Amino acid sequence: MSEHTAGHHPDLLTISEAAELLRAPIATLRYWRHLGTGPHSFRLGRRVLYRRDDLQAWVEEQLGRSATG
Repeated sequence: MSEHTAGHHPDLLTISEAAELLRAPIATLRYWRHLGTGPHSFRLGRRVLYRRDDLQAWVEEQLGRSATG
């Protein structure tokens, strides 16, 4: 299985795919994960994966925070 595909499940994204979707560097996602402030992620074996819905929910949350100050 390639590192750039999360198996056959299109709603699971690798860190590279998540970074591309968020338009953020991979290192930033790793840093957010370390701090516990970024979108929810989980490990499947040795790989870190993100659910597409979790990324979208996190973005919406960030938009709400910036709108409220």
